[in-house]
Amino acid sequence: MTVRATAEGGVGRIVLDRPKALNALDLPMIRAIGAVLERFRADPAVRLVTIEGAGGRAFCAGGDVRLIRANTLAGDFAASEAFFAAEYAVNQAIAEFPKPFVALIDGISMGGGMGLSIHGSHRVVSEHAVMAMPETTIALFPDIGASWFMPRLPGCIGIWAALVSARLGPGDCLAAGLATHFVPRAGLAELAGALARHGIAALASRTAGPAPETLDAPTRAAIARCFGKESVPAIVAALEAEDTDWARAQLAALRAASPTSLFVSLEVMRRGAAATLRQALVTELALTRSVTRHPDFLEGVRAQVVEKTRDPKWQPPTIEAVDPAAIARMFAG
Repeated sequence: MTVRATAEGGVGRIVLDRPKALNALDLPMIRAIGAVLERFRADPAVRLVTIEGAGGRAFCAGGDVRLIRANTLAGDFAASEAFFAAEYAVNQAIAEFPKPFVALIDGISMGGGMGLSIHGSHRVVSEHAVMAMPETTIALFPDIGASWFMPRLPGCIGIWAALVSARLGPGDCLAAGLATHFVPRAGLAELAGALARHGIAALASRTAGPAPETLDAPTRAAIARCFGKESVPAIVAALEAEDTDWARAQLAALRAASPTSLFVSLEVMRRGAAATLRQALVTELALTRSVTRHPDFLEGVRAQVVEKTRDPKWQPPTIEAVDPAAIARMFAG
């Protein structure tokens, strides 16, 4: 059983229990989470819900992109659509959950893991928490509602993090609004008991912090200057004009990502910034149909996840070679 659910002391507890895979989501797990949410929503004895990952290394490392790639290679596009549709429905259900929903993020939370936490009312991070949306490295795009919440983060931090696949520690997650509370790993077990005894009020009384930030004021200012531009080429030009070690590192990250994915990701976040979450999820689902059939997705997952050679050969190979009309066609279906 890869999803465990219990209800005791007024707390509905969801545990992702696939630690060898860093609690990555497959379709049975997503459907199980959806069913548990419905049960807890209807149960008047459940006052609040917590969700956490087993194993100590990860909250949830994301969706099973190996499976999506295999579906594409087999021509089974309906299976991939079922996966994304079920996942996005769970994201929406969490956002609309009428009771406190507390994600206990101790370890890696990426991609689909962000969708299981960010849309809830409370996101608790430990000192081991790491959040990221690394989709441009595998030629996907910020989905699970990230096209809605990433552009809403202050100072273009979400745009930057999505395009360069930045990993954010607990202090930066708190500063950006991705997390709401900080509790050291050693205090999480005590917090779980306190939630059962005192309800959501226990969170405020047992929260320690703040966690240290790694993004200093000059870096945040540079992020806002460079990643607030209207296009990928404009972002590249702004970084080149900065002429700093930090800017050169961001340029290297952009150059390593799928050029097509960079254009798609910036556009979907631009659209998401003006949409509701529900509208953004509809756009994301439609976009998965074209993005997962693009050669870059197959190549990115091969190089980064399946064979782990870290040597993707993108088509087209450079940012300068991307045809904006081809990007527009991907959004048109």
